[in-house]
Amino acid sequence: MQRSEALTEADRLMTICNSCRYCEGLCAVFPAMEMRRSFTSGDLNYLANLCHSCGACYVDCQFSPPHEFDVRVPAVLARVRRESYADYAWPRALAPMFKRNGLAIALTAVLSIALFILGFVAFNDPTALLQSRHGPGSFYALMPHNTMALVFGAAFLWAVIAFVMGARAFWNDIGEPHATLTRPQPLLRAVRDAGSLRYLDGGGVGCYNEDEKPDDTRRFYHHLTFYGFLLCFASTSVATLYHYLLQREAPYPLWDLPVVLGTLGGLGIVIGPLGLYAAKARREPAMMDDGSRGMDVAFLAMLVLTGVTGLGLLLLRETSVMGPLLALHLGAVFALFITMPYGKFVHGLYRFLALVRYARERHAAAV
Repeated sequence: MQRSEALTEADRLMTICNSCRYCEGLCAVFPAMEMRRSFTSGDLNYLANLCHSCGACYVDCQFSPPHEFDVRVPAVLARVRRESYADYAWPRALAPMFKRNGLAIALTAVLSIALFILGFVAFNDPTALLQSRHGPGSFYALMPHNTMALVFGAAFLWAVIAFVMGARAFWNDIGEPHATLTRPQPLLRAVRDAGSLRYLDGGGVGCYNEDEKPDDTRRFYHHLTFYGFLLCFASTSVATLYHYLLQREAPYPLWDLPVVLGTLGGLGIVIGPLGLYAAKARREPAMMDDGSRGMDVAFLAMLVLTGVTGLGLLLLRETSVMGPLLALHLGAVFALFITMPYGKFVHGLYRFLALVRYARERHAAAV
C-alpha cells in the first residue's frame, strides 16, 4: 500500500532524528525510535501516538526551521495521528467523520437531539416542559427512566464497540503481540505514565507554547479534563447503582455522592478544556497540524457544553427551566457519546496502547 504524504514525511524526519539522537532524553518517542533502523507505517503510527506534542524537540532541534532540513516533529506526528484515527475507525464508512467533525457538526448534533427530546416531551404532555418539579423522580417526568436508559445505553454501547474495534485495528497495525495486553508489568507502567501525563513535561521543564519559556499549563489543564471526565463517569455509575440497587431516584441532594462527583467532574470538564483551548491559541503554529484544529475545538466544545449544562441543571433543577435545560444536557451527552469514536477523544485510547507497547519494549531492552 502506498504511503500517505504525512507518513512519508514522518519517515524522513525519524531517519534524520535517528542519526542525530540529541532529543533522546525528552520523551518516549526518541528512545522508541532508536530501537529501529527502518520504519514501517505501523511503526510511524505507533511513534505518532506515543508523542504528547510537548514541543521540546522542536525548540531543541538544530534542524528545525529555518534550517533546510525543516524538521518539525510535533506538527508532522500530529498529522500522522489525525490520519491514523480515520484509518482505524470502525466501521470504515464513518472514517470521513474525522474530517467533518468540526464545531458546527457537533453543535448541530447537540441541538438536533435536544429538539428531539423536547418534541418527545411535548408530544406526550406539552405542559410538562416548563413546569417546576421537586424531589426524587422529577427528571423522569419528562422522559421515563427506562426510555432514557435504553437510548443512552445504546449510544454508550455503540461507542464502546467502536473503541474496541479501533483499538484492535491499531494494535494489529503496529504489530504488537496480543499477549502483551495480558502482562501486568507493561499495563501498570502505562497506567502510571498515562495517569501522570509523564511525557507531557518536555523532558522535565514543561510544554512550549508561543516562545521558548516552557511551563506546565497544558499538563495541568489536561489533568483537569481527564480526571473531570472520569469523575463524571463515576457520578453516572454511582447514580445507576443507587437507582437499581437502592431504589433511589435522581435528582439527589447536593451532598450526596453522585452530585459531589458530578459537580467536581463538571468543573473539570469546563475549566480544563477552556484552558487547553487558550493554550492551543498560544502555541507556535509550526508545532501544530492545522488539519486537526476543527476536530480539537469540537471535542473541547462538547466537553464544555456537557459540563456547563450539567452544572446549570444542578443549580436550576427546581425551576421552570429545568425541562429545556435537561433536554439540552441530554443532547450534549448523547452527541458526545456517538461522536467520541470519531473525534479527538480517541487519542487517549491509542496513546495509552502506545505507552503499553513502549513499556514492554523498554523492559525487554533492559533485560
